[in-house]
Amino acid sequence: MWVSDQWKEYTLLDCGDGEKLERWGEYTLIRPDPQAIWKTPHQHPAWKQHDARYARSSTGGGQWVKKNLPQHWQVHYGSLTFNIKPMNFKHTGLFPEQATNWDFAGEQIRKAGRPISVLNLFAYTGGATVACAAAGASVCHVDAAKGMVSWAKENAKSSGLESAPIRWIVDDCAKYVEREIRRGRRYDAVIMDPPSYGRGPSGEIWKLEENLYPFLELVVQVLSDKPLFFLINSYTTGLAPSVLTYMMETLISKQHGGHTESHELGLPVEETGLILPCGATGRWLADTK
Repeated sequence: MWVSDQWKEYTLLDCGDGEKLERWGEYTLIRPDPQAIWKTPHQHPAWKQHDARYARSSTGGGQWVKKNLPQHWQVHYGSLTFNIKPMNFKHTGLFPEQATNWDFAGEQIRKAGRPISVLNLFAYTGGATVACAAAGASVCHVDAAKGMVSWAKENAKSSGLESAPIRWIVDDCAKYVEREIRRGRRYDAVIMDPPSYGRGPSGEIWKLEENLYPFLELVVQVLSDKPLFFLINSYTTGLAPSVLTYMMETLISKQHGGHTESHELGLPVEETGLILPCGATGRWLADTK
């Protein structure tokens, strides 16, 4: 398991009974988590002293029950600054378990000894984008949601990367990649965080288990002749990490060499010392010479 344990301003305080208790900077939130199916004694005082809780509705969805919470605030991870905004569907605009992937990508870019171009697909609010840009890469940030791209720009500006070589693209990821293939544009690294389920611009249904492999077949066509790394995130519980390894070995390693590792992502739980699983990641990395 790859554990994001270098946070200073985020802490997973406790979890259980389908919820997690988190400290985001100055504020403490309770949010649903389908993995935390065990019982917890709720001994941590923040269970009662939290600033907001996302309460699910019996009819679907839910809402934030706020005691003392601003509309937005900031947390820092190393040199990066992120704008946190509790959203209508339990999210805050950041997945803290991804920090280990930001560290991985930044390390590879810094060690490369050459200019690196990164394509970040389904790029959300730009955690990986700002991490790669801070490491010196040029980044193409693609997401179909205009609001998420605007939020990512805010994170870049807050991180002092307003002038970094980042292209901000609001588009369907598959259609954008198809155009990049036709244009002959190539990238040294790809990061993709596809949804488990979604709808395309024309109402097409996206299901990760059915669509990930053909999408990966498409995306590998924009890799440069000397790619550095390829990273795939998955939050689909039924998809084992080893499936990501198999796909990347089949489609990337056979052509470019290198090797693949896939593991669960996790966050350390302060109260118990255990690790909460938070999805999976597959990492293909070129062989060093």
